[in-house]
Amino acid sequence: MSQPLRTILAVATVSLTLSISTPAIAFPPTAKTAQGTAQGQPAADGKTIAFLGLPYAAPPIGDLRFRPPAPPAAWKGLRDATQFAHRCEQWQVWADYIFRDPGPSEDCLYLNVYVPATANPTSKLPVMFWIHGGGYIAGSGSEPRYDGSALAGKGVVLVTINYRLGVFGFLASDDLAKEGNGHAGNYALMDMVAALRWVRANIKAFGGDPANVTIFGESAGSFAVSTLLAAPDARGLFHKAIGESGGAFSDSLHTATLAVRSKRDQQWVESLGAKSLADLRAMPADKILDAAKKSTVGGFGPVIDGEFLPEAIPDIYAAGHQAHVPTIIGWNRDERTNTLSKDMTAEKWKAYANEHYQADAAGFLAAFPGNTDAEAIQSADAYTTAAFIALGTWRWLEAQVHTGGAPVYRYRFDFPPPPSTVHPESNRVWHSDELEYVFGTLDSRGGATWRPEDRTLSEQVMSYWTNFARTADPNGSGLPLWPRFDVEHRLIHLDSPISVTPDTAKPQFDFMLNHPTPPR
Repeated sequence: MSQPLRTILAVATVSLTLSISTPAIAFPPTAKTAQGTAQGQPAADGKTIAFLGLPYAAPPIGDLRFRPPAPPAAWKGLRDATQFAHRCEQWQVWADYIFRDPGPSEDCLYLNVYVPATANPTSKLPVMFWIHGGGYIAGSGSEPRYDGSALAGKGVVLVTINYRLGVFGFLASDDLAKEGNGHAGNYALMDMVAALRWVRANIKAFGGDPANVTIFGESAGSFAVSTLLAAPDARGLFHKAIGESGGAFSDSLHTATLAVRSKRDQQWVESLGAKSLADLRAMPADKILDAAKKSTVGGFGPVIDGEFLPEAIPDIYAAGHQAHVPTIIGWNRDERTNTLSKDMTAEKWKAYANEHYQADAAGFLAAFPGNTDAEAIQSADAYTTAAFIALGTWRWLEAQVHTGGAPVYRYRFDFPPPPSTVHPESNRVWHSDELEYVFGTLDSRGGATWRPEDRTLSEQVMSYWTNFARTADPNGSGLPLWPRFDVEHRLIHLDSPISVTPDTAKPQFDFMLNHPTPPR
């Protein structure tokens, strides 16, 4: 390091201490937050630093269970921020969910910050705030595929968070509503807001700009992103948004009114033998989790409670009351395919149309044609993908385009990754297949032999995402042009090579909006 730079760092009033040498960092980096000073850990290549397991709220245990997040406590001395904290209570749902933390616990409201090694509190780098997926019942910021080193290496500060899941994140019983002056549930969403408030208060110490925050998420995390745009409590805490495969315009994650949920949830609580909130808060977490896992009453998801969510989310957007921020919204080509397309033929597809849509069969086949066996298979996959995730995401996209008043960019991720331990099939682009490309963590996927074109596409996607976080425009030098969807109604296909086409899926979605989707 040059002597002038050493002098500048020595006399500046800074909260982040980063000493860079070649090729590695000379001594441990520290950051001074409102709660105390934390010591991070340099990456092996010396280019980025990770601060792991920083508390953004008090542990939601004991009397704080099923309550809005409380402020985190301060600490004295130097906090070791080199290990992930516990993930939130959950059971193993999907085989590809791998964690680097000590295990599940209710004491889980922590976040992780990844920064370029050259950052300091005057850097004003764009901030990217990641909300993991997992159906609101699983996941953690510690998953290897969410490692933030590669994205931070693109010149951003990346934050990944944990938030309460399932019953612990969304229980909304009568008793809780009475305690909450007529409001209950949505603790997971409140956790996200608390983490965003922590970012606003502290991220400058890590070189980030609190006035330039992009929230992004996948699956349930994308549902959450679209929800936070509609939530008054989140207003002003972020400035751009990216949604990957999910929008809160369907009931697939159990969104309901408090009037419906409070009665149902109260009956469920009573079935546990809890006669009061004190009993419920004294009950072992594993007993509550096990009962939720075995429950047949339905899942625990966001609640239209009249406060955090004053109305149904589509109604908020329809009135133009959501955050008017630039957005990237998209999904993967084959989000979900199932037995509907297995052994499908043109003849079977026409029979399916006649059976389920009768007088509207011709309209269905116009939207989802099947004149050949290959076309029938393709349409069956497109149909199940739409029913699973694409239709709801498209509805969010359209609502943001027509009432958002800010730039909207649309993508479809089309490049099939190589076979892996989890996905041995190589010609599909499944739900979540884009994640390792977005984070530059291809090598975290077991059993995959990555090709040069995979790594090229990952670099391009990371550049699009970080350019957008920086300027609200994903375009940049060396990248294929990505047109604004709200202006040209064209989308980018993240493929090898990348291409741009007009939107051709609207007739499919329009048909589905006007016709109930049959069981698949």
